[in-house]
Amino acid sequence: MRLNHGWWLVSGLVALLVLLPVLSIAGHALEGSGELWPHLRAYVLPQALGQTLLLLAGVGALVILLGTGSAWLVTSYEFPGRRLLSWALLLPLAVPTYIVAYVYLDLLHPIGDLQTWLRELLGYSSPREFRLPDIRSLGGCMLLLGLVLFPYVYLPTRALFMMQAAGLLDAAASLGAGPGRRFFRIALPLARPAIAVGASLALMEAINDIGAAELLGVRTLTVSVYSTWVNRSSLAGAAQIALFMLLLVLSLIALERWARRHSHYASSARQNRTLTPRPVSGWGWLLVIIAWLAVTLGFLVPAGHLVSASLERWNAVGWDASLLDKTLTTLTFASIATLMAALLAFLLVYSLRLARAAPGMRVLVRIASLGYAVPGTVLAIGLLGPLGWLDATLDSQAQQLFGISTGLLLSGTGVALVYAYVARFLAIGTGSVEAGFHKIPYSLDDAARSLGTGASLRARLIHWPLARPALAAAMLLIFVDCMKELPASLLLRPLNVETLATHLYGEASRGSYESGAMAALLIVLAGVLPIVLLSRYGMKQASH
Repeated sequence: MRLNHGWWLVSGLVALLVLLPVLSIAGHALEGSGELWPHLRAYVLPQALGQTLLLLAGVGALVILLGTGSAWLVTSYEFPGRRLLSWALLLPLAVPTYIVAYVYLDLLHPIGDLQTWLRELLGYSSPREFRLPDIRSLGGCMLLLGLVLFPYVYLPTRALFMMQAAGLLDAAASLGAGPGRRFFRIALPLARPAIAVGASLALMEAINDIGAAELLGVRTLTVSVYSTWVNRSSLAGAAQIALFMLLLVLSLIALERWARRHSHYASSARQNRTLTPRPVSGWGWLLVIIAWLAVTLGFLVPAGHLVSASLERWNAVGWDASLLDKTLTTLTFASIATLMAALLAFLLVYSLRLARAAPGMRVLVRIASLGYAVPGTVLAIGLLGPLGWLDATLDSQAQQLFGISTGLLLSGTGVALVYAYVARFLAIGTGSVEAGFHKIPYSLDDAARSLGTGASLRARLIHWPLARPALAAAMLLIFVDCMKELPASLLLRPLNVETLATHLYGEASRGSYESGAMAALLIVLAGVLPIVLLSRYGMKQASH
């Protein structure tokens, strides 16, 4: 079937809008001052790259251990509280990394309540005599990011374990293989694709982080981009570091794909029996304790501390009236971006369906999905050039035609921020909608077309209603990510406009932890309900 040129135009335009910031970054980097790059290469990049690689190595090891171990635990073992733990392990995703850093900096302060109580208990009188290891360190950043990001590995790995053929494990058991050998020799190799995908997502989130790294004193590439632009007022230098950072992210993606290049797995219908959990015993109880400890440190402790600090703040000074404006601002930006991303995702995937997965259309859809691999800081830097050029062009035309100056219509308003949200999280929408479209048989399209129904009417009457569950799930995820997005919000928000994330970042940077507790709690609450709903839906789909 020949596809209407309008669908190709829409898909090409969306792909161009996502690709434009990346091209702009390359342009700024190449046009930068030749004197700046030697300085960055000698004094900035070595330290930033070293810190970033060490951080990624530590976070990667921790998320793989926690995510894979907890997924195997709740899939293959039966123990009290198993069903509760199976979805509680997803709750850390509701807590942004910078909020976890914010909470533990306050909670583990050398003269805070916890360390003061420990010194009194042990008979010490001052922090010089006894204090816990400083959380403001590279090791502390690895630990906190790992505790928040391990669900990225847990969710796909558990889904794969649930769909894994039990016959292979039963055959290994009949040949005398113990539980440990069955896991390491059979279950773990089969789960490598899911582990690789989850770990790559967690590492992309870690490299995108700016709040936790800066608060904990870790100078990553993302922090270097922000400080070079804001503190040194060097857009060219920031673009050069951002381009180097983008190359690192693309290398991670390529490495993950290369590691899975020969991974092909198949199972017969006879083997398609899911695992039957067996009672936990021996060392299995240690896994149960570790899994609950991860939930406690990654979600329960931060959430409980935020509730306590918010109540103290409320009793002391009452509700912060300005927080209502920041909440409304955050909800407005997140809602607009979510609706736009969902609509564009539907149009992209529907165009791909109309083209019957034509190679050219699939390339356009994949380009439009690149935004999630681009860190928010890189995306923000890349948007400055195109939006600035468009503002200057509109202003010039308005002065010539009407004798008035339009000023900054795009880069000085929330348009830039919404653009960044949509470009970054459009991949979530396209992935979810594409999965939903796979469940709609092409016979419905053929039947409707045989009755003379056009493409637009088929989309409205057939595909939109049938894809609504997948679209709703995508919108929940996009909305939560927009609510807690910090790097792009810091760099692109309009002057004198604050979101909950930027307000919290500012309070934490000033050390006013109690003042930011309410904003942090609102962000966490916005993420909890979608995570619970999606975890229940995802596990139900996997079990079927």
